Amino acid sequence: IALFGGILGVCFMVPLRQALIVEEHGTLPFPEGTACAEVLLAGEEGGSKAGTVFTGLGIAAFYKLIADGLKLFPSEIGYAFKGYAGSQIGIQVLPSLAGVGFICGPKISSYMLAGGTLSWFVLMPAIALFGGEATIYPGTMPINEMLAQPSGISDLWNNYIKYIGAGAVAAGGLISLIKTFPLIVRTFKQAMSSMRKKHTDNSLRTQQDLPMPVLLVLIIAIVILIWLVPTFPVNPVGALIIVIFGFFFASVSSRMVGLIGSSNNPVSGMAIATLIIATLLLKATGTDGTTGMVGAIAIGGIICIVAAIAGDTSQDLKTGFIVGATPKKQQIGEMIGVVVAAAAIGGVLYLLNEAWGYGSEQIPAAQATMMKMLVEGIMDANLPWALILIGVFVAVVIEILKIPVMPFAVGMYLPFSLSAGIMAGGIVRFIVDKVKGTDEEKKERADKGVLFTSGLIAGEGIMGIVLAILAVAGVDQV
Repeated sequence: IALFGGILGVCFMVPLRQALIVEEHGTLPFPEGTACAEVLLAGEEGGSKAGTVFTGLGIAAFYKLIADGLKLFPSEIGYAFKGYAGSQIGIQVLPSLAGVGFICGPKISSYMLAGGTLSWFVLMPAIALFGGEATIYPGTMPINEMLAQPSGISDLWNNYIKYIGAGAVAAGGLISLIKTFPLIVRTFKQAMSSMRKKHTDNSLRTQQDLPMPVLLVLIIAIVILIWLVPTFPVNPVGALIIVIFGFFFASVSSRMVGLIGSSNNPVSGMAIATLIIATLLLKATGTDGTTGMVGAIAIGGIICIVAAIAGDTSQDLKTGFIVGATPKKQQIGEMIGVVVAAAAIGGVLYLLNEAWGYGSEQIPAAQATMMKMLVEGIMDANLPWALILIGVFVAVVIEILKIPVMPFAVGMYLPFSLSAGIMAGGIVRFIVDKVKGTDEEKKERADKGVLFTSGLIAGEGIMGIVLAILAVAGVDQV
């Protein structure tokens, strides 16, 4: 899935490069691509910036080792209010969460915390108060008995809030897709019309792309493989439709990141929409059960990766365009990158599953669990639609209030302790931004903070992989 999606994402971006990168150079800013070009052009700054990143990486790796590896102290603290049943406050004290909060900023972090507050201090206490002795599906025991268990708060969240949050996230993704639909259509038309024009002389080094025949061979080979590989339960027409949808979303993704940056690209909305449509189509054509569910996840996954890789590739090509790189060489580098990354992703995912298992306390895999619930519920027709619809209409209310839906909905779905950890990083960013100084000094502080916190995220992730290797080897049991 990662390999096919990655190669298609790069292939689809090649014919779009002239239309979106070159001809709209003054129109589409491509913020991350332009920023990378500025760093490269600055040249000498690279060493000091690398040092900032590696400092954060080392600190986070050491913290992860002593907290989650040696378990010298807990990385999460919490307190359940006895007089307010169903509620619990807590925070995950992890460098990566603080890093995410710093990068996202105080506004996005506060939206996530607001979503968590609604779930953990309004909805869950309401379920506890009104549920009483009732057994409410998908729960299997009365609410008051559930809360009497040591894991009562977690069970309440697992059985009810996760579905409400999933409804909000799905609605948020679809709302973002609907809001950008006019732009999507306009983008696709412009890309198609621009591709039909005569372009500049390809003999120029800076205008050389991978040859179209090579791209077509790769795309046709992937269509055939999608049809033949059992992971994708589709016929040749279905495989072709996946590729057509992939090209559509690749063009949309490239334009969106050009306008608003990679971090705001609505890939989640595209993935959720594709997932729901794929599940309904597979069920309608008789591919149901586990095969249909795995197929829907695979199809949604490949489209998601196509959109994400196309967006990132366009940023890279923008950087190359500014500094005078050879597009063909960049595109070959992107191909090598997605092939290597696909192999690495497979190994890492297998390793993490062997060490702890997805859905466990160590790897809750929140978004993956949400997608699993949607696909299972649609395929088996057993979704608790009342809970899903509560989340949907909460998302609608949030949209009416002109609050960004996705961060709020994600906050509803995730544990409050996680949102609180992210908010801690957001508060640090708020303080850093408020410290007096010239605009240039403030920008330099923020840039250093982003580099440092990027190192925090990377360091914790790397140490997590190391701990997983030790867990599989049985070292953690010695």
